[in-house]
Amino acid sequence: MKCLLKYQWVKLPRDLIPQGKGVMGQWARLASRAAFRSGQAKYCGYINEVTVGSWAGGVVGLKSILGQKSRAVTLDIMDKLSALGYISYDIDAKTKKLEYRINDWVIECSGADCMDGVIYTTDGYGFLCLPRNITQRLAEQNYRFEDSDAWLDLWCHTVFKDPRNAFSYKAPTVQFGRYGSALTLESLGSRWGWEKTKVWRFLQKHKDAFTLHKLPGSFGCLIFNTLYPTGAAFVVPTHEEIIRILDEIRILGQNTHFVGNDNARINRLINWYSKRLHIVESSRAIPESEEGRAENMAPIIRACICHCWNCKKVMNDCWSKHKPTTLLRDSTGSISGPCREYVPRFASGGGVP
Repeated sequence: MKCLLKYQWVKLPRDLIPQGKGVMGQWARLASRAAFRSGQAKYCGYINEVTVGSWAGGVVGLKSILGQKSRAVTLDIMDKLSALGYISYDIDAKTKKLEYRINDWVIECSGADCMDGVIYTTDGYGFLCLPRNITQRLAEQNYRFEDSDAWLDLWCHTVFKDPRNAFSYKAPTVQFGRYGSALTLESLGSRWGWEKTKVWRFLQKHKDAFTLHKLPGSFGCLIFNTLYPTGAAFVVPTHEEIIRILDEIRILGQNTHFVGNDNARINRLINWYSKRLHIVESSRAIPESEEGRAENMAPIIRACICHCWNCKKVMNDCWSKHKPTTLLRDSTGSISGPCREYVPRFASGGGVP
C-alpha cells in the first residue's frame, strides 16, 4: 500500500505506541484509547454518550491510560496537551466524570455510529491514524523535543512508493517536505532542539525502527522506517544499491545547475529525477507474461552480415557494389538474403567464398 507525501495521514499500529517521555507519546496513548465511532460506552457501571475521538470515564482510568500513578501528574499532562491544542477535556466537579476529546482526530478512520456495539478499540489491536503534520506545531513553537516526540516526528514523515523519491520504492523512507529526502543530523537537531551527538544516539537507540544509511560526501543520509505497515514484505536496500540509485540520479541531472550546498542539491535532484528513474527501471524489468518470455519467441535460424559500401543502395549481405531492383528475402519476408549473383552458391551449400 502506497504512502505518498501528499497523503494527509499515516498509519501507526496500536502495539507500536512509543514509550518514554514526551507529549506526543502521551497524546498517542490517549488517541489509541479514544472511541473510533460514536455510541454508548460503559465505565464502572455507568453508561456514557461518547462521540468519535473522545473518551469518558474517571481519573483512575485516565491514570491507567497514561501509565501514571499520581493524580496531580496526570492532570498536569492533560493541561500541557490542552495548552498545545492537542486535546480538550473537562471534569464534572459533582460526579468526578472526566471526558477528553482528540482535536486532531482523522474522521476518515472512524466507523459508523453504533448504539449497542463496541466503540473503544481493544488495547494493542488495529492501527491509529496520525495526521502527517501532528508534530509540526511543536517545531514551529521551537519546542524542545523528547524521545517519543522525535520518534513520532520521524514516523509521521514516512513515505512509501512516492514517485518523487526513488528510494521509497525499496522501503518506507523518512522525508521532510518536498526537498527533504536526504537528511542531516544538523537539520534534525535544529528541528528537535538537540545537539548533533544526541540525534546520533537517538537513531542508534531506535535503529530497530529507523535505519540510518550514510550517503557519500556531504549529501547527508537516508532514514528507512523498517516497521511501517505497507501490506507487503520489503527489504531495506543495501549500501551498494543505494549508491547505484544515487549515481543514476546524478547522471540524469548532470547538466542541472543551481546554487546551494551538496545536501540541497541532491535533494532537488532526487525530487526532480526520481520519477524518470523509476520509469527507466520499470522498462528494464523482464515481463512476467508467457507472451514476453524469450523461449517462446520464433527462433532466428540465419543471420547475414553486410560489409558493402552504402548498404542502403545495394543488396543486403553482398560482396560487391551491386544495385539490384529487388531484394531477396526469406519466406516470411523479414530477413534479407545475399546478392542474387551468389544465390546459387548458397542454394547448393557452397557457402561464402
